[in-house]
Amino acid sequence: MASEIKVNKVSPATGTALQISDSGDTVTLPSGATLTIAGTANVTGTLSNNGTATGFGAIDWQTSDIKTSTFSAVAGKGYFVNTTGGAITVNLPAGSAGAQIALVDYAGTWDSNACTLSANGSEKIQGGTDDAILERDREAVQLIYVDSTQGWLVESVADQGVPQKTYIQATGGTITTSGDYKIHTFTSDGVFDVTGIGNTAGGGATTSYVVVAGGGSGGTTNPGGSGGGGGAGGFREGAVPSDPYYPARSPLAATSGLTVSVQPYSITVGGGGTANSSPGRHYGGSGNTSTFSTISSAGGGGGGASCSSNPPTAGRPGGSGGGGGFGPGPAAVGGTGNTPPVSPPQGNNGGAGEDGGTVSAGGGGGAGGAGTTAIWPGTPGQGGNGIASSITASPVTRAGGGGGASETLPAGPGGPGGGGAGRYHPSGPGPDAGSANTGGGGGGAYCGTGGNGGPGVVIIRYKYQN
Repeated sequence: MASEIKVNKVSPATGTALQISDSGDTVTLPSGATLTIAGTANVTGTLSNNGTATGFGAIDWQTSDIKTSTFSAVAGKGYFVNTTGGAITVNLPAGSAGAQIALVDYAGTWDSNACTLSANGSEKIQGGTDDAILERDREAVQLIYVDSTQGWLVESVADQGVPQKTYIQATGGTITTSGDYKIHTFTSDGVFDVTGIGNTAGGGATTSYVVVAGGGSGGTTNPGGSGGGGGAGGFREGAVPSDPYYPARSPLAATSGLTVSVQPYSITVGGGGTANSSPGRHYGGSGNTSTFSTISSAGGGGGGASCSSNPPTAGRPGGSGGGGGFGPGPAAVGGTGNTPPVSPPQGNNGGAGEDGGTVSAGGGGGAGGAGTTAIWPGTPGQGGNGIASSITASPVTRAGGGGGASETLPAGPGGPGGGGAGRYHPSGPGPDAGSANTGGGGGGAYCGTGGNGGPGVVIIRYKYQN
């Protein structure tokens, strides 16, 4: 005979155990009824669900609560995670053996804005302490907690195959393209603003770069003196091996680029050194530093100075060193290049001035070679060679040293790569300034003001499509 009991709560008479029915009996959940278990239930017998039962190891999907920002997950629940507006972190709960959590890419955007799983405190994910990153389009993942040794493990996963390609996205400078690569050229200070980074399929988050500092100016002299050429600004390059331009990188290029993240990077383009126009013998002004993130190139050293009655001055140190001035007595040495030191080196030494004879000063150092020493008879101080890179898709030579001045010989020519020529005698042309945005050194003066150094440049290159 069937009977019906209507109550709001059934509790055990003693302790915490409650038995419903006896062994062999059947407890029926009618069609249309819902039985909810808060927490995790251990079922040791047979469960036939004719209605709806939640909490028996099943996932309670939160269909009315689409997640659009970072949140803390609750065991036993499934979440639809929408990263359209940006990456989202899911904080997993403290572990409980058998607990489950499920996640689904709601909008198909995990490939561009990842979903990150973060363990709770000392808990683990897949046996490790690192976060797990989900970045496949339309991925669905179900996790189960095992124990403190392994933590949350992947119980099942479904996705649409390989992740879609994503690429670096950025603004700033003058933007050009070469095949599948974008090139940002900065000829003055600016911001390289990275708004997205590439995944492995899209070429990663590493950029190639060229960073050239401002060149030093040539030395200024009194009557009867010859100033040394300015040293070229420091030249630094990093090239990504997978970039097609890699074989045409400069000999100074590092064999790796610079990895970026989503953030703005301040770009500094060093100005060229300014020659001292006041009467007297003065060092050339050193160039200014150029920077991109952790890459810094030093300004070129100013050229040395002299006059007919005073000892000459040495060239100044810098990315490349300035040339030594002419004067009576021992020759003035060139400035030291690659100062401060980096590897690969960013430049070379300046050449020494002549000791007597033709009144010739040394050439400033260049990125590709040292400035030459003025030698009696017949050899003026030439600016050191610059160096060529094809980061902008075609070879361009930059960072040539400035030529030294001379009284009786043709003055020293500037080094290829924007170096300015020195001045020959008061009646001759020059001295020339270093070329703009090459980091070239300025030419040394004869009885006058040296040539200004050329401003530097910063160039950044990365893959933006395929």
